[in-house]
Formats: sequence, structure tokens, C-alpha cells
Amino acid sequence: MGKRILRTKLCDILGIEYPILSAGMGPSLIGETTGAPVELVVAVSEAGGLGVLGAAGYTVDELREKIREIRKLTDKPFGVDLLLPGQIVRAGDQETDGQQEIPLSEIIKTLPKEHYDWMMRIKKEMDLPDIDIQYKTGSTVMRPHASIKVCIEEKVPLFCSGLGNPGFMVEEAHAAGMKVLGISGNTRNAKRIARAGADLVVAQGHEAGGHTGRIGSMALWPQAVDTAAPTPVLAAGGIGDGRGLVAALAVGCVGVWVGTRFLASVEGGAMDIQKEAILKARDEDTRRTLLYTGKTSRATYNKFHVLWETSGLEPLPFPTQVLLASAIVEMFNKAEKKEYIGPFAGQVSGLITEIKPAAEIVQDMVEEAADILTRIFPEKIIVK
Repeated sequence: MGKRILRTKLCDILGIEYPILSAGMGPSLIGETTGAPVELVVAVSEAGGLGVLGAAGYTVDELREKIREIRKLTDKPFGVDLLLPGQIVRAGDQETDGQQEIPLSEIIKTLPKEHYDWMMRIKKEMDLPDIDIQYKTGSTVMRPHASIKVCIEEKVPLFCSGLGNPGFMVEEAHAAGMKVLGISGNTRNAKRIARAGADLVVAQGHEAGGHTGRIGSMALWPQAVDTAAPTPVLAAGGIGDGRGLVAALAVGCVGVWVGTRFLASVEGGAMDIQKEAILKARDEDTRRTLLYTGKTSRATYNKFHVLWETSGLEPLPFPTQVLLASAIVEMFNKAEKKEYIGPFAGQVSGLITEIKPAAEIVQDMVEEAADILTRIFPEKIIVK
């Protein structure tokens, strides 16, 4: 059999072969820069999908370097994902004063006393090591306007807003020949992103890993398709194979935005301990929590969740909560307390049984979807 053809409107919009995008996953909390590095972006784009760089863990200068590195390795379309929290976008970029890194151990001393005291009590009771990681000033999260400027200057084919509404930068992006994508967990925000001029909207269901909402995928996807129309919608949340792709197409989506399955790939930026956790996880082994970022996010359930749930503390605002969680997870990691560490991951983890090259994941997804549409449906479903 020759190479499969599986095209939707999304393929024409983005200039790709298959309607599959790898999610622009940012870093977790134990040291890796990103969940979706250059290697993953290139592998997915070269395989006929579209790879998206998870840029939340980079500085603005590093972002430009990574974009140029991608271009050296592929001439295929790709995307960049930035987080655009409304309060930070409105406040303007954080000044760096020339200092590139600050010890996280110093920053956490500025946390509210009850949170800092709780952290120090855990450190003492569990005999955890000192924190020695550095916090990058000038990150893309804290300097969203400068980061957007880099993407526009470098003419990134697809700009993705993993958090927040990208509407304020759409006109400038379009003038540079770029497409813009926004992600939503409910129909209200899907409509808002579409009306703000985005070219594509991702409707991400409750099942998804990382920051995610309250509405299940199969309920959200068709409602988002109707609400965002005529803006095309991609499906996210619970998609790990060709069956999920077919389901998304069946409800009117033009393609899929896939995170956890690509995180657990050879090129995925997750650390080995995180990939192992995804492989071991069953469908019920993830939880939504405010623990990691102060916003609802889904991660593999572990003993750190229990500590937080019994602390009696309220989560700090994003991104301050990230500093608290990062410091504690770093100590757990150095102490090799694996039972207290779990990656951002979706409920689809229970479907993932092996780590594969990203290109093979794309190929398998396309082959299975094409087989369902061309063979299995005609054999098993009678339509008159």
C-alpha cells in the first residue's frame, strides 16, 4: 500500500500533509527546559504533521535561537507556543535589570510566610537537600510582548497561545504572514478567541494534561465547533491514537492537538522519570490540581498531591505558585523520592504503553485513522 492521504481544511491552512499538531508543551518543575523541544518539533513536522515548540521555559533570547535552530533542521511549517496570562500581558514585560539568573532558594524567601514555613517544615521533616537550581529572569512568560515580537520578526508560521487570548497581536501577526491559534477549555473562550481574529481555535477537554478546564472532550468539541464557526476548531484532550483523530473529525473538528502522547516519545522533552510515570499510569492515575501553577492543571497523581491537599494552604497566584512547587519538586528529585514526582499528563496516559519516535506516532495515527475511515466503517456500519 502506498503512502496514506489524510487531508482536511487544516492541511490547506497550514501547508501540511496530516491534520496532526504536537502540543507546545512547556517545562515541568524539575529542570528540563521544555516538554516540546526542537527535536520533537522537527520530527513531527518532517513526518507530515506540524510540530510546536513549547517556549514557556526559555528566555526571549533563547526563543530566537530555538526558532532559528528549527529552521536549520527543517523547511516544513512549525509553530511556537507562548503563555499569555492576561494580568502579565496587561501589566507589561518584567524588567530584568541585566541579571539573567537568580537562585530559586533566594526567591522563595519572598513567598508568604505560611507557605515558606510549610515548605521548610517539609524539607526538615523529610530531610530533603538544599535547592540549587536557578530561576531565569527574562522568561517568555514574564516578557510576553518581547517574545511575541521575536516570533513576528522571525515570521514563525504558526503562533500558538497556550494560555490567554492572543487577539491583541493577531493583526500584527497577520501582517507578517503568520497564522494564530488560541486554546480554550470552554465555549465562551472559544468564541472570544475566534471573534478576536484567531485563525484556529483548539477546544481542549477536561481529560488533557497541563492547564485544562472542566468540560469533557466529547461534550466540548462539537459545541466549540458550533460556537467558533466559521473559525476552524482542533480537538485536544484524550487523543493518543487514530481512533481519537477519527472521533475529532466526526464531530466537525479539522484536526487534533496532541500533547501527552508526544511527551512520551523519544524526542519528547520529559525526563526519563516522567516518561516512566506516563507508561505506568492507568486511566484514573491523573488529577486536576492547583498545586503546580495556581491554575487548574492535570498531572500524574503522586504523594506530593497528598502533602498539598493536607496543608490547608490556598494556592498562590500564577506564576508565584510555580516557584513554590518548583522548589519542592526539585528537592524531591534530588532526594530521588520518585513517589513524590509526576509529570503533567492527560488521562490518555492509560493508552500509552511504549516510548516511540515521534514520526512513528504520526504514522501510526494516520494509518489507524485511514483504516477506520476506509475499511472498518464500511465493513461494520451500514448506511443507506
